[in-house]
Amino acid sequence: MGVPKKIKKTLNITPEPVQGHYPTGYNGITTPNRRKELANLINDDGTYLPKSVLHDDLDRGMLNFVQEHLKTITNGKKVNVIDRILTIQRWAEFSQTWKFTNEDKNVDLPFIVVVRHPDVQYGTNPALKYTIPDRKQFHYAKVPTWDGTRKGYDIYTIPQPVPVDITYDVKIVCNRMRELNNFNKVVLQKFTSRQAYTFLKGHYIPIIMDSIGDESQIDTEERRYYQQNYKFQLQGFLLDEEEFEVKPAISRSLLLFGFDEKNRRRDGKELTKENTNKVKTILEFNNITNSITREYNYNNNVTVLRTKNVNSVTFSINGTTLSEPVLISVGDTLTVTIVKTVLGTPATVTIQEIIVP
Repeated sequence: MGVPKKIKKTLNITPEPVQGHYPTGYNGITTPNRRKELANLINDDGTYLPKSVLHDDLDRGMLNFVQEHLKTITNGKKVNVIDRILTIQRWAEFSQTWKFTNEDKNVDLPFIVVVRHPDVQYGTNPALKYTIPDRKQFHYAKVPTWDGTRKGYDIYTIPQPVPVDITYDVKIVCNRMRELNNFNKVVLQKFTSRQAYTFLKGHYIPIIMDSIGDESQIDTEERRYYQQNYKFQLQGFLLDEEEFEVKPAISRSLLLFGFDEKNRRRDGKELTKENTNKVKTILEFNNITNSITREYNYNNNVTVLRTKNVNSVTFSINGTTLSEPVLISVGDTLTVTIVKTVLGTPATVTIQEIIVP
């Protein structure tokens, strides 16, 4: 009798977060705690800013990678690595003089040397992209401050790092094929996954192996020396602390209020500051209105200052049409009639009233 198959009938497509709420907004599923740890490594010196990464730092990172991750043991003894980065010119001189010798003036083999190519190309680091020109600053951190009186914040900004590709030749010189094979095995095992990393000032910098070549053409005193070259590309970036900026953020807001110093009458008419006897009144006519009637309880003279969408203005007091200036007495009724320039649209007439005692 066949064993029944185990079929999973339920599948949880919304798993619970593997960690609590992430401070920067991540939910813990897509962003593990490792991301926060990497950010802390960059700022572990307590300055809230990353440290500079320049050409010399990248050279030291490559040399440390060779010393720590490509170390080779032959006959129970570690193969020596020259503790400096050589240029192509220095390596050419070194290979001719062989000053790397022991106390008996003999070449102390085997040894490993790192040679850097002088041309530094614009980088292909996949973590960096092109940005707009002029080295725009980006927000990096907001740091609380206290000046003894009030709390505030400092805003830390940095430009985007400049990606660079630097080519290195890692050469091994030996007189036994066994030593050559041991180093070759260490290198191939390290780069099985295409790239390796060197840790530099809190950053993991990728290193890619380009090619392997043989340069065993050196004969000295009828002795055969093997020399094999491994070409690596370090995909780093440049980050100069001279470009970092620290600016104080807004610690308090100041509200300014403006006041109109013009005097106003109780009936809402505006009195000018120069002459409190003059009042400007705006008469508004809607789409269908062509006349407005007003009653006065004070003596004044009325004139037209300006109009909008008005072809002509006619004044009449108590049914009698008058011309400007219109003299009004207490108890009079003023009717303002207009002819609009564009019919069926709003219009305004601004009049000035000079109050007569």
